[in-house]
Amino acid sequence: MSELNKLEKYIISKKDKIQISSKDIKGGDIFLALKGKRFHGNKFISEAINKGARFCITDKKNFKKNKKIIYVDNIYKYLSEIARIKRDLYKGKVIGITGSAGKTTLKETLAFFLKKDHTISYSKKSYNNQLGVLISLLNLNLKSNFAIFEIGTNNFGEIKFLSNLVRPSEVFITNIQSTHLENFKNKNNIAREKADIFISKHNNNRQNLYLNVSSKYENILITKAKKEKNLKIIRIDNSSKKYFIKNISPFKKFYKVTLLINKKQINIITDTVVMHRLNNLLFCLAFYNENSLNIKSVVNQFRFLKPVEGRGLVHKISLNKKKINIIDESYNANPDTMMQSIQNLKNIKIKNNKKIIILGTMNELGNNSYKIHYKLLKQLDDTIFKFVILCGKFFELSIKKFFNPNNEFIYFKNTNKIMQFLEEKVHNNDIILIKCSNSTKINKFAKTLLKQVSI
Repeated sequence: MSELNKLEKYIISKKDKIQISSKDIKGGDIFLALKGKRFHGNKFISEAINKGARFCITDKKNFKKNKKIIYVDNIYKYLSEIARIKRDLYKGKVIGITGSAGKTTLKETLAFFLKKDHTISYSKKSYNNQLGVLISLLNLNLKSNFAIFEIGTNNFGEIKFLSNLVRPSEVFITNIQSTHLENFKNKNNIAREKADIFISKHNNNRQNLYLNVSSKYENILITKAKKEKNLKIIRIDNSSKKYFIKNISPFKKFYKVTLLINKKQINIITDTVVMHRLNNLLFCLAFYNENSLNIKSVVNQFRFLKPVEGRGLVHKISLNKKKINIIDESYNANPDTMMQSIQNLKNIKIKNNKKIIILGTMNELGNNSYKIHYKLLKQLDDTIFKFVILCGKFFELSIKKFFNPNNEFIYFKNTNKIMQFLEEKVHNNDIILIKCSNSTKINKFAKTLLKQVSI
């Protein structure tokens, strides 16, 4: 058997062996030597082998000859072929999650509940682009009962390609929001792109479609879905007759949330009302009910569920000997999720003069970026917070045009100045919300701030 055939057999028979960083290599792993922004992965092949890599795959010929190094002409095409073989062999239930925002949070939430009673596979981190989905398929455990995949897009045609690769039978679409407008231009186009995940000619395996319809853009999905044969539409919004939030009411120092699940009433006690988390819970309960799984398992485990890092996880730190709370929403942002996060902060039961907001730029919004940032500040200004700290060129332009704001908008170009400001101005038990797009100054600042002494 050739080394190439040994490699293919190894990938198909094993789970969680594919790595794209030599730093993550453990004994028996496979290192993908990919072309990066600054270096080609061949630079790290020796390190990967020294750390115990079983194989290294590359599409560049400048390497020292070694049986562990496999050369292929086109690494993505090669991996796609193996991924399709492995997907064909998989007999478990495949779940595909797409949407403008909240894909990772829903994936992690569903995985949290399922893995208590079942063997599952699910994509790590935010692996939702072509490479990420390929890696998730190649790392698939063929013996698992459920496999959960994130399916993302930032341009036309990507959902079509990835849906054909993954072929999920259970399809979730979280929402349609203002993301990647630089390419998609408007939400209508985003909705049409997302719909490809349940269109039969792209995914002939789809059976159930789970939707939260809260705007006219999600209604586009409903219209398209109704034209599809043999596709069951499962809604979790207020128009649903089967899965919805019946009531939210104060309960001692907490909230009691009453959910209706297939005519059965379920009560959940929670310390904060964050609607996207409640919607995720509804998504999971609907999935459990539609697949005849044990709903009590979800209800019993809900109190142990924590937000995902960078997506609402609360950290308690000491800053200049003062105890403060950080709500870390620094992973990503669009105008909708930014306002949702601000509203969630507003709803927390503590005086507004203890609440601080740090906002960074929202990326990939196209020609209307300035107008969108300005509009967000106008909406935010309906509520007065202790401080509103801003960073990024679009916020800088916005506050220059903003007259007589209710809040004290403070702009910093340098994040070191933000740290200095916080050290001087924060007090014990202040709450700081950090929200921004990935790969921004504030995203990096959040990581620095969270390195402070944890309490």
